[in-house]
Amino acid sequence: MDSTGTPIARPLDGIVVADLSRVLAGPYATMLLADMGADVIKVESPGGDDTRSWVPPVREDGVSTYYAAINRNKKSIVLDFKNDDDLAVAKALTGRADVVVENFKPGGLRRFGLDFDSVRDRNDTVIYCSISGFGSKEGASLPGYDLIVQAMSGLMSLTGDPDGPAYRAGISVFDVMAGLHSTIGILAALRHRSETGTGQHIETSLLASAMSGLVNQTSAYVAGGVTPHRMGNAHPSLFPYEPLPTADNDLIITAGNDAQFRKLVDVLGVPELADDPRFAKNEDRTERREELRPLLVERLETQSATHWFDRLNEVGVPNGPINTIAQGVQYADKLGLEPVVQVGPPGDTVPGVRNPITFSGFAPRYDLAPPTLGQDNDEVRAWLSATTAGTPTTAQGER
Repeated sequence: MDSTGTPIARPLDGIVVADLSRVLAGPYATMLLADMGADVIKVESPGGDDTRSWVPPVREDGVSTYYAAINRNKKSIVLDFKNDDDLAVAKALTGRADVVVENFKPGGLRRFGLDFDSVRDRNDTVIYCSISGFGSKEGASLPGYDLIVQAMSGLMSLTGDPDGPAYRAGISVFDVMAGLHSTIGILAALRHRSETGTGQHIETSLLASAMSGLVNQTSAYVAGGVTPHRMGNAHPSLFPYEPLPTADNDLIITAGNDAQFRKLVDVLGVPELADDPRFAKNEDRTERREELRPLLVERLETQSATHWFDRLNEVGVPNGPINTIAQGVQYADKLGLEPVVQVGPPGDTVPGVRNPITFSGFAPRYDLAPPTLGQDNDEVRAWLSATTAGTPTTAQGER
């Protein structure tokens, strides 16, 4: 509702998504679809999504914060595919849905008649998205854990100190990327269906997302024959582009072009460095970073990180402190990004993180808190029965 109580139309209003996924990549994708208006029905086994038990941390009500992060705006139904009655409900749901999202091992749903070919036989316009770790060909049997993909894709060979062990990223970065790529694919397929009337099978994988998401690093090998290596916080093609020490804390400084470098050294009180032929161009600074770094640090260590942050921002040199997550959220709020939203009906909300996209024509919705396990069993079954009887209505409107 807007401020006048008028319902807000969203681009995916009335689109029904059968979410047969769990953990991160699939649930993240379906949450983004739900934010844009889709009716997402989360199908869970009797044991529930794994992330329900991934604790700590937990909210005061005992709900896993991991689960809460990626399951708002959904309804939950518990179905045991080994139970004939439950399987019939799953088939009815996937036969009714506009979109099906699943991340079982490739081929794992075939024995239940819930694979793409079987669902298409019941629902020929379905958009069916399969997410895996390593694709549906030779990698079909490999377990799709983000940490394994971080290792096998090469990401961990880039992360950490050059002389130390490899490290994973602080989040399941390729799960998130695969979720985003899945969302993009689903939206494109919906657009294609609106023009042609046909559905299709979308396949995404963590490893394929990794190959794309490693961007300049994979390109270095593919296009240049160069195998990148760990450089700590340094950048292979830019300097300065890393944390540098000040009088108290490290400060990230990213002077990515000649003009920014000149502004940087002017603020630091060593303008002559910009005209030094050793550092005249970015490639010179990158090649001679070990010569240039101590000259910058000598000046940076005369003042605090806050002092330099303010001074450099004044002249347009990109820089920033290394914050904690709490400080990052607080800073986003200070900038007016309103990162925290209240999810659920008035008077019974839970805090969540705002959808990162701002639209001028509509607002993402936050009306359903992450569901408890099976909380919508009766409602979803009743809706499917009504659909079968010829009165297809949902809580969001008619279909």
